[in-house]
Amino acid sequence: MARQEAIPLMTPFKFGPFELSHRVVLAPMTRCRADGRYVPQPHTAVYYSQRASRGGLLITEGTGVSATAQGFTGSPGIWTPEQVEAWKPVVDAVHRKGALIFCQIAHVGRASTNDFQPDGQAPISSTDKQLSPDAEFGTAYSKPRRLGTEEISGVVDDFRRAARNAIEAGFDGVEIHGAHGFLFEQFMKDGANDRTDEYGGSLENRCRFTMEVVDAIVREVGAHRVGIRLSPFADYMECVDSDPVALGHYMVQQLNKYDGLLYCHMVEPRMAIVDGHRQIPHRLLPFRKAFNGTFIAAGGYDRVEGNKVVEEGYTDLIAYGRVFLANPDLPRRFELDAPLNKYDRSTFYTQDPIVGYTDYPFLEDDNNSSKSSTQA
Repeated sequence: MARQEAIPLMTPFKFGPFELSHRVVLAPMTRCRADGRYVPQPHTAVYYSQRASRGGLLITEGTGVSATAQGFTGSPGIWTPEQVEAWKPVVDAVHRKGALIFCQIAHVGRASTNDFQPDGQAPISSTDKQLSPDAEFGTAYSKPRRLGTEEISGVVDDFRRAARNAIEAGFDGVEIHGAHGFLFEQFMKDGANDRTDEYGGSLENRCRFTMEVVDAIVREVGAHRVGIRLSPFADYMECVDSDPVALGHYMVQQLNKYDGLLYCHMVEPRMAIVDGHRQIPHRLLPFRKAFNGTFIAAGGYDRVEGNKVVEEGYTDLIAYGRVFLANPDLPRRFELDAPLNKYDRSTFYTQDPIVGYTDYPFLEDDNNSSKSSTQA
């Protein structure tokens, strides 16, 4: 296989105080392999270190900031000393490979059930509007409890402590999960937020909680260790905004007030199918131009499209999800234009420590040829 030289995805990048050797980022993906106490297990270190490469950037799966933050079996947390200790060997394994790793800190809000909540309480949210059942996963979400105005500062503090815990565990930084229908979007998007206090109504009010968390975390660990993921165009978990462009612009403008905030990670609108081929909408450029820090784009990219948008300056880095899940050595495969393993959707969210988690083959594996495909 001929070696491809200096393709855009394989060019180095100055990432705030860090140095990256390529532009291929492991996207945050729920993998459900923690134990019943939300503690990462030893196979978690295998999974992340497999996907680590020198000068690469990994972002962990959404990691709960408190006992009220959980909504999935097997999702990890970072609010107890035991959880913090369990993350340390994961981070060490990634660092030994020469990569950076950021912890995505998250709160699902109303995307939960009483079973996941302390003492069977109602999930907390911006609203008391209940989500419709999830037919795909067979989840019947519980009716949430609207947070009182006076309670919100406590949730802000949960995120601050989680960020401090992540740095204690050795992470290079944190990514605030402000996307995909979780708690922050339940406040930010007018399709979910029906509050009448200072956290509802206007765009500024709806974004207030998110920015209070950003502010608290920046003060706690430094702007150079903080990124945020946003999905203004998404409609997950019944979180829709009537003007996603205005929402995205407002958030970028607010983030720019923090000198040295490391990155903004944004998700493209859903792909369209045109003449039988998928098409990425490419609507993030105005946000990329407006943001002062590193910009990461995500949403259905493959090798060809990734090289194109990096070369054109549409984004600095590309976050890859399912294709990175199935190809632990994805940067090398992209560099060599090598065939890719197919991912197995049925094993995305199982609790198996090996199958669909740490058993995807590397290029040098003898059996790779029978399990690979050029499909991304």
